Amino acid sequence: MLAPSFAKYEINRTKWGFQHAVSAQKKIFLELIAKGRKTKFGEEHRFEHIKNHQDYKLEVPVRDYEGIKNYIEEIKSGKENILWPGIPVYFAKTSGTTSGVKFIPITRDSISNHIFTARLALLQYIYYTGKPAFTDGKLIFLSGSPELETKGEIKTGRLSGIVNHHIPAYLRTNQLPSYRTNSIEDWPRKLDQIVEETITQDMRLISGIPPWLQMYFDSLTEKTGKKIKDVFPNFQLLVHGGVNFAPYKDKLLASIGGEVDLLETYPASEGFIAFQDYNADEGLLLNTDAGIFYEFIPATEIFDSHPTRLSLEEIKTGENYAIILSTNAGLWAYNLGDTIKFLSVDPYRIVVTGRIKQFISAFGEHVIAEEVETAIQEAAAESHALIREFTVAPKMKIDTELPAHEWFIEFDRSPYDRSLFASRLNMIMQKKNIYYADLQKGKILQPLIIHTLKPGSFHAYMNSIGKLGGQNKVPHLSNDRNIVEYFINNAMTENGIA
Repeated sequence: MLAPSFAKYEINRTKWGFQHAVSAQKKIFLELIAKGRKTKFGEEHRFEHIKNHQDYKLEVPVRDYEGIKNYIEEIKSGKENILWPGIPVYFAKTSGTTSGVKFIPITRDSISNHIFTARLALLQYIYYTGKPAFTDGKLIFLSGSPELETKGEIKTGRLSGIVNHHIPAYLRTNQLPSYRTNSIEDWPRKLDQIVEETITQDMRLISGIPPWLQMYFDSLTEKTGKKIKDVFPNFQLLVHGGVNFAPYKDKLLASIGGEVDLLETYPASEGFIAFQDYNADEGLLLNTDAGIFYEFIPATEIFDSHPTRLSLEEIKTGENYAIILSTNAGLWAYNLGDTIKFLSVDPYRIVVTGRIKQFISAFGEHVIAEEVETAIQEAAAESHALIREFTVAPKMKIDTELPAHEWFIEFDRSPYDRSLFASRLNMIMQKKNIYYADLQKGKILQPLIIHTLKPGSFHAYMNSIGKLGGQNKVPHLSNDRNIVEYFINNAMTENGIA
């Protein structure tokens, strides 16, 4: 068993960085700039002249992966000292919407950010709950394949697969599935093998992103006819991250069928951003002393040519920000693509509110992921429905019919009255977004339209684009109709349209 005394030691050792977050950030900034001076990027961006954040904003523009792709290609060709001194030890391979496959560097300096932050999240849980017993049973991390390929001299694979090679000894002895099973690329076949390997084990910690956790639970229940707590009586801790948990929570907990503790994390290939602080009721503790310097751009300015760039001490609670990273992996003013909101500043706790590119503003409403995700959760709770997955897209004007937002929903338990559900969902959306409300009052938009999808529709869609399993996520809203046209073209909607 992992001793609570060790958890206490680690919490005390890392406490300063969270209690003095602004000072920690200033220290990290200066360390990053000092090391960055020795790189091609640092020379091109006059790092020798950068003394503070103000200088940095003048010399280093915000960029996304497209903005660093040429540097990545140089690193892949074998060149050193491009973004960070030396060469990365890994590339975390991840998919992008415009760049295709992205290769995110992980260096000797940055690997600890991924490994030790995950460990710290578990240690905080042990320290604040006094429940270390999960370390005596089996644990599963639903992840990508740990098999790595080589790009030049650099090992390359999914982040979850890379991290799998660094799981500490006190957890590895109890880790499932086997390396062989975890290396299977085909998700349905891998899932079958995972079920076979775990179904008779004393599973106590289960970790993954919610959609794929649900698939694992469904497979176990289909095999046994039991709820998950009946299959695994000692199941204690569900670790989740990668997407907003709220739309999946009710269905997951119903599948579990008993009490378990929840631990939320916010990892990304670019860095481990935050984790649930078990000493708090809400929000994730921002990882302020682990090799990442943060900037924040008001979400309304993210597409401006010269947006406002705030450091940690300048933020305000309750406002949506795009999160910008400079890291000891050699990312500089890198637009992660996520939006967050601060719940508190002592310490700095956040919630993830969505993706920058996931919004609907086809008619000037600028509806964001946080709004649709919380709205469907509230409407489902009122109508005793369970949502498996959903996505929203704009429907343009046809003849005399007003445009609308179309919701494509796969229910596990349908609402008792679909028309009432649609009406309530529309009303909740109006309360959450004043522009959406005004457009309906002005007869520019009609109320939302709901299409019920056949079971397995989202599974089929993700399979069709080669993103079934692993860390892949369904976009919950889009400004185009690419996703929903798949459902329409493949006749996946049921007759019931609210």
